[in-house]
Amino acid sequence: MRSSILIFEVLRMAVKEILLLGNPKLYDRSEPIAEDDLDPVRAAAEDLHDTLLDFRKRYGAGRAIAAPQIGCMKRLIYLFIHEPVVFINPRLEDLSREMIEVWDDCMCFPDLLVRVQRHKACTVRFKDLEWHDRTMRLSGDLSELLQHEYDHLDGILAVSRAMDGRSFALRSRKRQ
Repeated sequence: MRSSILIFEVLRMAVKEILLLGNPKLYDRSEPIAEDDLDPVRAAAEDLHDTLLDFRKRYGAGRAIAAPQIGCMKRLIYLFIHEPVVFINPRLEDLSREMIEVWDDCMCFPDLLVRVQRHKACTVRFKDLEWHDRTMRLSGDLSELLQHEYDHLDGILAVSRAMDGRSFALRSRKRQ
């Protein structure tokens, strides 16, 4: 009985291929989601969940993923740190003047780190899976993370935000 449950769980998983740096789709702007699209959005959120967990298992990293990273050109972000949060049509507001400098990574280029500047704090307004309005104030690494994922919705990659020509490193070679 236990083996049939495991087979069902494996079959149910919908791990999608993550588009890699150089794929032209990554530079396209995503389309807004309408309330009528909630059923396909729920399916896409499940795909993002499964893909994120698979990436974590393979690379030991990954806290969030944007729909364009799996070729779904919708304004959808999936974050899973302690619990899952689905951001539908997110809008960044109240960006702090204070900036932080980070070595940014991305599932689309898993061995590359890019030094970028991000706002230390921001507010994100979005719809949840029940189409309710939500607001979150984020700071520090969560602010940076959401700004990174939000950029994916507009076709912007971290490599486009590099601070300068020396702001690139291979994770496998970087010394802390």
